[in-house]
Amino acid sequence: MTPTELLQEDSVVTDHASFIPNYLANYIWIALGAVVGASARYFLSTLIARNFSSAFPYGTLLINIAGSLVLGFFLIFSTERALLDPRWRLLVAIGFCGSYTTFSSYAFESFALMEQGQWLLTGINIVATNALCLAAVLAGAALARGL
Repeated sequence: MTPTELLQEDSVVTDHASFIPNYLANYIWIALGAVVGASARYFLSTLIARNFSSAFPYGTLLINIAGSLVLGFFLIFSTERALLDPRWRLLVAIGFCGSYTTFSSYAFESFALMEQGQWLLTGINIVATNALCLAAVLAGAALARGL
């Protein structure tokens, strides 16, 4: 199964007779994960903002790295190491990670740094986010495969 197929929520519904109830249940699983992910994101970004300089978007960077680690671990663990109910994918990968990670914030903060003429910080943010998030996915996958 490709990473794209792993994230498609419609792939969970297989019985057409129960399509509507299952489809609605899928949204509930996604929503539950999203509530937890968004709450965790808010909590951590507030905590990081209190303890780090506001000159660089540390909160967004750390949240994206952590979310990448969780997603890499979970998708490999749930497809190669454990036979989990497909609803876990809806809850964790789509719901939690989808609301926890902050690509749109990353893009806007990079734009804001550019507009302020902070070219070095812009470059650091772009390179660090992409390199560290990819490294976090690789680390998560390696952890899951090591179990």
